[in-house]
Amino acid sequence: MFILNRYLLRQFVQVFAICFLSLTGLYIVIDAFGHLEHFSSYAEKGGSLFGIMTKYYAYRTLSFFDGTSGILAMISAMFTVTWLQRHQELTAIMAAGISKMRIMKPILLAAVSVSLLGVANRELVIPRVRDELTRDTKDLGGDAARDLEPRFDRNGILIGGEKIVMAERKIVKPAFVLPAELAKNGQQLVAAEAFYTDPVDNRPAGFVLTGVTSPSRVDRMASVMADDQPVIVTPQDASWLGANQLFVVSDLPFPLLASGSNWRKYASIGELIHELNDPGADLGADVRVTVHTRFVQPLMDGTLLMLGLPLMLSRSNRNIFLSIGICIGVATAFTLVALTCQSLGSVNMLRPSLAAWLPLLIFVPIAAAMSQTLRT
Repeated sequence: MFILNRYLLRQFVQVFAICFLSLTGLYIVIDAFGHLEHFSSYAEKGGSLFGIMTKYYAYRTLSFFDGTSGILAMISAMFTVTWLQRHQELTAIMAAGISKMRIMKPILLAAVSVSLLGVANRELVIPRVRDELTRDTKDLGGDAARDLEPRFDRNGILIGGEKIVMAERKIVKPAFVLPAELAKNGQQLVAAEAFYTDPVDNRPAGFVLTGVTSPSRVDRMASVMADDQPVIVTPQDASWLGANQLFVVSDLPFPLLASGSNWRKYASIGELIHELNDPGADLGADVRVTVHTRFVQPLMDGTLLMLGLPLMLSRSNRNIFLSIGICIGVATAFTLVALTCQSLGSVNMLRPSLAAWLPLLIFVPIAAAMSQTLRT
């Protein structure tokens, strides 16, 4: 690797690390002081206060990186260029016959790497730890009852209830609404509790309902089948079920159900598309906007970078504070347009695909015109 490449990459990484750690630290300090009482209360029964806070904010850091990586990559690139200009290094490099585009190559490569790291974090890491991310400081152990947002599974059963407890994988006072083809013994399954179980041997995943009150006398009921497969299993056909118990087969993952309205924020593209393809799921336009936005996010990160770099390279003023203002102004304008388009798409005022791509249609021509300053 050329000395110039190593120098620019080192500058970029240093600025990115400083900015990310500074912003993350500021967020942690403000948030921790606001919820210190909750951490202290849980530490009395859950262990070390420092350990609990470290674990909680370690997971929050993943989400924080997802939301800031694109802007921080642009800021790091612009600060690297400003540093070269401030110390007259850019003039010396160009005097040696090295073009601006050649200087920018390692910076662009570093920014692309940050964008790809953000994609990997968003699609591979965050979905695996979403149960931790959905907990707030009032439910650090996951054993507090939270509101349940009803969801359909692949069998067309509306999984609902009064509350849900993540740690116990339990639904309090479940009320499952059945489709017509499964409602041979009643439209609703009502019980005191429902516990989610993973697939075991030949038994599929699903919910064990205990204290069933509707329908009555479930021990005399026959199991309900769909496509020659059991969907609602009764004690007559399962010796492992007790009195007043039912087993409802469901492919709806419990962490997805427990995530509530945040599930789409912490779901991967594959999970979002899987839900959209479910004919029983009644998902709004906001989910479709989210899917399209995930695909265009790396392009948006690149566009944001190409809006900022030409501004820095075309300026003769080397005031670092003015550079900060330019960074904030460009990032704010771009983010506001993107959020506005996504909001309009979520309420069906724009098509979901257009809501995701419109910011690129607006800013890519501007970035392309401004990039002419790099061709020297």
